[in-house]
Amino acid sequence: MQLRFTTDYADAALLDVEVNQFVIAGWVGRDQEAVLHHIRELEALGVPAPGAVPLFYRVATNQLSQQTQLEVVGNQTSGEAEPFVFFHRGEYWVSLISDHTDRHLETFSVALSKQACIKPVAGHAWRMSEVKAHWDQLELRAWINVNGDWVTYQQGALASLLTPLDLLSRYFSTGQVEEGFAMSCGTLSAIGGIRPASEFRMALHDPVLNRTLEHTYITGSLPVIA
Repeated sequence: MQLRFTTDYADAALLDVEVNQFVIAGWVGRDQEAVLHHIRELEALGVPAPGAVPLFYRVATNQLSQQTQLEVVGNQTSGEAEPFVFFHRGEYWVSLISDHTDRHLETFSVALSKQACIKPVAGHAWRMSEVKAHWDQLELRAWINVNGDWVTYQQGALASLLTPLDLLSRYFSTGQVEEGFAMSCGTLSAIGGIRPASEFRMALHDPVLNRTLEHTYITGSLPVIA
């Protein structure tokens, strides 16, 4: 899947990235109590507990999209803001993604629910080398539109999650990353609980270098035909 990112760097102002392998990392909290909390909030929706933590889900690369107008089946889907890390030109880059998920299908199979919805990706990227040292200070936030008002849905520092480099080392073990590999690096608990929303806004803020990655998208609902 071809993605295009703008950057702030003269030597790489525009990145045309062919993503050929995409992995979603789940259950990535450093605090085991926080991980259990997220598991319980999903169990309240009927989602079975994972067999291991963290857990890595392979997802088709054609589910990645940088469009802002998307379509989903039914009205039981919602987004989750996550850091998005990809390997391009011999180095890691950082952007932003929403692990938009079918919450009804999730009660039957988490793996299938992650395949069911397009994953919106932001259009700007940073070099990992610039944020690696202060990764824990990066702030992730998401909002949903409720009756015309933007309501905070997720908010917190990435210090509560395993770092991408930790996740990558666990995933590859003794293997080696290849050009075009991408990973969605986990999320924060939803404030007020997971719930459907057709308008989703997300941001990853770097307070040290004072910059922000942002993306907003809208999902239109297609009818469920039996």
